[in-house]
Amino acid sequence: MSTATLFDLSFYAAAPFWALMILAPAWSVTRKVAASPLIVLPALVVNLVLLVPVLGAVWPVVTRPSLAGLTALVATPEALAALWAQIIAWDLFLGRWIYLDSRERGVHPLLMAPVMMLTILLSPLGLPVYLLLRLAYRGNNSDTPSATPVIRTMA
Repeated sequence: MSTATLFDLSFYAAAPFWALMILAPAWSVTRKVAASPLIVLPALVVNLVLLVPVLGAVWPVVTRPSLAGLTALVATPEALAALWAQIIAWDLFLGRWIYLDSRERGVHPLLMAPVMMLTILLSPLGLPVYLLLRLAYRGNNSDTPSATPVIRTMA
């Protein structure tokens, strides 16, 4: 399989899980699927298929990181595709946690959809946005959104 095909496959391996969490967050099947951390395995398998052939070039960069070394490494399509698949898997793992936590806290799915989209696109922005949002919600141990958030104030 070509590097370009594997690059594309890393996204397609994660997309169905994102679609469930964003488009059908209250569906019982979504909760069951997202409950397993194994949903990241398809993207990780793609990552491993891409990573193993370039591991000799990757290992020195991750054990002795330098900007020059990383720049040279990601100049190769094989290493960059492996890094992309890793990012896809990590974003899905993070999105899974955000989904589960938001359901437990009762954050309304319409409020969560843009946060989840931001997490897919730029997880370093999506996570802090969600962490700020979750401050307004108290966990209610149910899978139904609460009618009103509980705003916590510092006293």
